[in-house]
Amino acid sequence: MKPTFMGRLAALTAVAVLAGAPLVAPAFAQEAPAPAAAEAAVTTPPAPAETAAPAAAAAEKPAITPKVDKGDNAWMLVSTLLVLLMIIPGLALFYGGLVRQKNMLSMLMQVSTVTVVGMMTWILWGYSLAFTDGGGLDSFVGGLSKLGLKGVDTTTLVGTFSVGVSIPELTFVAFQMTFACITAALVLGGLAERLKFSATVLFAVIWPIVVYYPMAHMVWWWAGPDSVALNPTAPIQAGLLWSFGAIDFAGGTVVHINAGIAALVGAIILGKRQGFQKEPMPPHSLTLTLVGAGLLWVGWFGFNAGSNLESNSYASLAMVNTFVATAAAGFSWTVTEWVTRKKASMLGMASGLVAGLVAVTPAAGFAGPVGSMILGLIVSPICVFFCSAVKNAAKYDDSLDAFGIHAVGGIVGAIATGLLVNPAWGGAGIVDYTKCALVDGAWSCPTATYDMGFQVLAQLKAVLVTLAWSGIGSAAVFLLIKVVVGLRVTAEVEEEGLDISEHGERAYHS
Repeated sequence: MKPTFMGRLAALTAVAVLAGAPLVAPAFAQEAPAPAAAEAAVTTPPAPAETAAPAAAAAEKPAITPKVDKGDNAWMLVSTLLVLLMIIPGLALFYGGLVRQKNMLSMLMQVSTVTVVGMMTWILWGYSLAFTDGGGLDSFVGGLSKLGLKGVDTTTLVGTFSVGVSIPELTFVAFQMTFACITAALVLGGLAERLKFSATVLFAVIWPIVVYYPMAHMVWWWAGPDSVALNPTAPIQAGLLWSFGAIDFAGGTVVHINAGIAALVGAIILGKRQGFQKEPMPPHSLTLTLVGAGLLWVGWFGFNAGSNLESNSYASLAMVNTFVATAAAGFSWTVTEWVTRKKASMLGMASGLVAGLVAVTPAAGFAGPVGSMILGLIVSPICVFFCSAVKNAAKYDDSLDAFGIHAVGGIVGAIATGLLVNPAWGGAGIVDYTKCALVDGAWSCPTATYDMGFQVLAQLKAVLVTLAWSGIGSAAVFLLIKVVVGLRVTAEVEEEGLDISEHGERAYHS
């Protein structure tokens, strides 16, 4: 059996155990054999050569020569393109269809701008801050050793979740770059129809530095399977949330809770749209919203299945789970509206599909198909409650329900992952990289004993840290931007629409 992202969990548990974190069972040292997109990134950390193995350990276990499989690399290249499809045109059309016609083009421009800025800054400093050794701050953020991709070329490799299996580092850089871009773009849903374009540009540069890169490092940075297998008794280098033993296959904390809380904080600081809760603000094109939702669903297979970093059975598991959880969530949102409002809306279906995708993201490579389906059925009614009752009662203007779907759905999925990974419930279980051994010339890593109490507690701790880090960091970023260039357009610009006032163009000319 080839340990993947789940193995990563095992490593994380091991980190917690060896580092002194309150673990219930040493077996929790690493997660089930399935890797995760975001977590896969963690596998990228220090190569085995970087962590010197004690002489005794070196004598016990042979050296590992990392190998690259062309099929794995091809799958990761395709997955990277699929994630780009999620952003442009997927998210851009999904959000664009939800705003009023006068703001359609501005929504497309904001998503596109955050994406292109995010790509450039990822190469210049983002990758280094997320996936390198941070020295004294390594629990929270990476260092500056790979600024401008220094030292990264066609010969450098990054580990996956299987011992001795790697992919080209440039492939990993590109894949993780798309994650950074879409996370920042998701935040825009809470700020729609009133955010200045200049503020959008500054947000695209500053917010990832303060919030995203550190979160990616805390969740996905670890020593890697090769290093752990060769040095089973040595402390494992890892980010803070990884050391808790928390598992996140493709970004429930890093992407969705992170972006959803930032959207809520930004919406509160920005203030409500003119006429909010006083006049109708219906989506101008549910047709485009469904097209966007469909593109998100297609692209999400790269997001989830690609997070395995290898083209193996765990990628297949993530793909099946991404199908069924999304389908179940779309169905349950529709039924919830049908029962409570006597109408099954297209907006509800599109929202449910996205809620299912969000919820299954952290669980994609850990849960079983039936567990993922149950997760999808459960998450939509919860999101409906937050997008309607809670939002109306609290009177915050989260324009496109980025908080209600991404933060709430992400929290449900992150906590549920701790339950659904349970092998007794059809989950993939937990792999212990500290007990890997050569069997018939191939590395094999055993499945560890699952501890529900420990795992759920680890997931809760990860959720709380994400809420605090993103909430406080995002508030600081938005307040800084407010002082520097201002956050909100004038009342006149908002009334006329951002398309003409901010960009001198219209989305439609009929």
